[in-house]
Amino acid sequence: MSTDPQQDWQHWHEQRVAAVASPYGPLSLTGTYWLSDHPEGRIPAVPGQWRADGDEVVLTAGAEDAVTVDGEPLIGSVRLTADHAPIHESRVESAGRRLVVLRREGEWAVRDFDPKSRARRAFRGIEATPYDDRWVVPGTFRPYERARSVRVENADGKERGLGLSGELSFELHGAEHTLQVAVEDDGTLWAVFADATSGRDSYRFRFLRPAAPAEDGSVTVDFNRALLPPCAFVDHFICPFPPPGNTLDTAVPAGERRVIEA
Repeated sequence: MSTDPQQDWQHWHEQRVAAVASPYGPLSLTGTYWLSDHPEGRIPAVPGQWRADGDEVVLTAGAEDAVTVDGEPLIGSVRLTADHAPIHESRVESAGRRLVVLRREGEWAVRDFDPKSRARRAFRGIEATPYDDRWVVPGTFRPYERARSVRVENADGKERGLGLSGELSFELHGAEHTLQVAVEDDGTLWAVFADATSGRDSYRFRFLRPAAPAEDGSVTVDFNRALLPPCAFVDHFICPFPPPGNTLDTAVPAGERRVIEA
């Protein structure tokens, strides 16, 4: 990283645009199909037959399906678990599409990532506010005694649990604010938040990913790097909405704001 925060932000923004526009970025997702909605095992426009079987999914395919698993043609059946690798490394492929196995709260789904998607062709960039150091503020992370889960609506209209690990407090516009946050495996924080610009001058909610706090809980909160959630790019993601208390009563016109399309 350079010593120029504005230059660092510009580099971060360019990397974000490139990642979103990549062949298997979020724009390539053309569908999330819950197997419970397809008890016969056939998903329209998705090759193969898919059946949930306890802690695994059974995929059956013939030569006409042109499905490969781990790079080898599949003729017959294979048992699959949820994919956790990057999309381009997921196990199942068909004609350049990646078919990714997903599990949420015991429910199985298949996601279809197609580099030829309409959304990817139409993408022209991410509208973002230029870097402003006024949106970089000191914060304090206070972990809960024990992690908790709250039920929140997701972008697909269903309620699911959202794990929360503590509270992140900071000052904006002379007032104290608090966000409930999760702690990721690498120690970084993750918040789902909305503010007074949400749904008007920016997408209806955004993500914030501060670095791991220091031992005393101090952490830098940089709203210049507020992120659009995956569901801002295509409707097939199931992003969680902000939990109670994570809608700021002040405007945060910083960071990513909306998708630019042709």
